[in-house]
Amino acid sequence: MNWRSEFQRLEGAYAPATMRSYYSDVEIFVAWCSERGLPPFPAEVRTVCAFLEAQAPELAPASVRRRLYAIRKAHRLLRLPDPTQDEDINLTLRRVRRAKHTRPVQAKGLTREYLDRFLEVQPETPWGLRNRALLSIGYDILARRSELVALRQSDLTWRADGTLKVLIRRGKADPFGEGRIAFTSRRTCDLVDAWLGWRGIAIEPLFCPIYQLKPINRTLSTTTVKAVIKSAARSAGLDASLVNAFSGHSLRVGAAQDLLCAGHDTAAIMRAGGWKCVNVLGRYLEHAEHNVWL
Repeated sequence: MNWRSEFQRLEGAYAPATMRSYYSDVEIFVAWCSERGLPPFPAEVRTVCAFLEAQAPELAPASVRRRLYAIRKAHRLLRLPDPTQDEDINLTLRRVRRAKHTRPVQAKGLTREYLDRFLEVQPETPWGLRNRALLSIGYDILARRSELVALRQSDLTWRADGTLKVLIRRGKADPFGEGRIAFTSRRTCDLVDAWLGWRGIAIEPLFCPIYQLKPINRTLSTTTVKAVIKSAARSAGLDASLVNAFSGHSLRVGAAQDLLCAGHDTAAIMRAGGWKCVNVLGRYLEHAEHNVWL
């Protein structure tokens, strides 16, 4: 069966990253079945169980569960009996989770202390102008790196108090683009103005690549955000282990931790970062060093 053509029906309904995961996971399942002479569609319950158990030694439980979801989606798109709802599947997943006691790896929080140091070490070049603005606004609005590179100048509103109002049009927890509003500091507004003063008004993305001292009219890749953060950490003289702990998610993590340390409650932090689930936010905040009043 041509499952790939059926998956094309999902285009536009799911984020590109989700679609890439679906294609990759189903291809792995089909290849695994082919090597063993087993039919992938429709798959038998015992086939899916064996596949999940075979994936477990090399993957985190969450990744095994993601592959199960891809197999489920493929069967539904092909309008085949769904083997993934059987109780044996649930038992297999429980065994996978119990056998591997791992905690999700949390990115190092890029807190205000680190932000100040990272801004100071940026060079006096167009790249430095861009990176200062990118780091500062990313911290202020608790941006995921995908949200950060998606910003347009039209998403910014300059306010009378010297700050910015920012519209984050779509995020991981906002697949239908309802958007959320965030606000920046005066410093961030000044850094954005300095960057835009060099970049000019003919570029659509707020942050763009620079080639031979010229701005290029396309968005930055999300990997560039990660590279900027790690490069700043190295330039700030941090130990290699600390540099490795930072990621493209560190701005969001660090800003959330600082809000907790400043005494803001859970509801305020969730609103600022667009979180929908308290449990997810809890993972961000567990390493925050805040005062406990007895």
